[in-house]
Amino acid sequence: MNTFIFTYPTRVYFGEGSAKQAFGAELDKVGGTVMLAYGGGSIRKNGIYDEMKTLLVQAGKTIVDFDGIMPNPTYAKVQEGAKLVREKHVDFILAVGGGSVVDCCKVISAQAVLEEDIWDMEYVQGKNPTTGIPMGAVVTASGTGAEMNAGAVITYEEKIWKGPIFGTAAAFAVLDPAYTMSVPPMQVLSGAFDTLSHAMETYLGNSDQDNVSDDLALAVMRNTVVNMRRLLVDINDMQARSNLMWDSAMAENGILKCGRLTDFQAHQMEHQLGAYTDCNHGQGLAVIHPVYYRHILKDAPDKFTRFAKMVFDVDTAEAGIEALADFIKECGLPVRMGELKSRVEITPEVLRKVADTCNIIKCNPRELDRDEIYEILMECM
Repeated sequence: MNTFIFTYPTRVYFGEGSAKQAFGAELDKVGGTVMLAYGGGSIRKNGIYDEMKTLLVQAGKTIVDFDGIMPNPTYAKVQEGAKLVREKHVDFILAVGGGSVVDCCKVISAQAVLEEDIWDMEYVQGKNPTTGIPMGAVVTASGTGAEMNAGAVITYEEKIWKGPIFGTAAAFAVLDPAYTMSVPPMQVLSGAFDTLSHAMETYLGNSDQDNVSDDLALAVMRNTVVNMRRLLVDINDMQARSNLMWDSAMAENGILKCGRLTDFQAHQMEHQLGAYTDCNHGQGLAVIHPVYYRHILKDAPDKFTRFAKMVFDVDTAEAGIEALADFIKECGLPVRMGELKSRVEITPEVLRKVADTCNIIKCNPRELDRDEIYEILMECM
């Protein structure tokens, strides 16, 4: 394995009723004004907002609401949140929602204490923030693992760009599978496929033989598939939801990445696809992955063969990729671009722009060029 330093800053409170335990242990450590951040209002309908508000009031906190964080959170929304943090002298940010809410808040946290524009800081100056407003995360839709690290995926609409911006890691995270029960079934499955994608792309990065990171990644992949299938039988299966919530955490808390470089080329293609179309992230990945893997199959035959045997119980690399494609269909996830919900018609011209602007990862089994990326995207039509 490559040399590495591993540190993990986030305390995790897992299980039903864990929010009360977390708030009791954590909120005395922070100041009196808390920004309660959330998305489109579903937490008001399902009772989670009232629960959060009650716990915050009991802890003696003044609440500043920040709602309307959208899927594929925008850079403008980040700046709106950072401005509110400054104006209201917010001491602590509580992100309540799925990956979009958590990602947005991680960057708000860092931007709020910076005088400079955070995108320019990271992409022009090549520097990352080192501090931010303290924050915590209460996860209501799992899959992204956003609560497990400081990285965020933000859509910068003016630049037609979607990609990573580093912010602040949550001091603590509440993972209560009961909070996911009101999430629509397709959103649950889309999120779980994002988890599967994280583990697959990490596994296909550069690594030596017989390393523990590969073994862990394969275990997370297999467990994700098993529990997604359990949800296909019973969408209210709490044990399956619990397992998927922890699979999501394991895929993105850095443990699978120790000692290796990672391949996230499918994510890079989907990010730019999302920048142009605003499609669902997990569903976009479901469309791209099998086609991409057919292109790089011969560049990592041993890894794909092991993936096939360990995750889908089939014998060959080719059969493993086809088993993945069949599993996507089994879950009812999109398999073609035309099945994605998009704000624009997905045409060859749009896909050419995606190919010409997406980030190219150099440590995947084989570095792609833009023409092959375009070919992959066109094969997804």
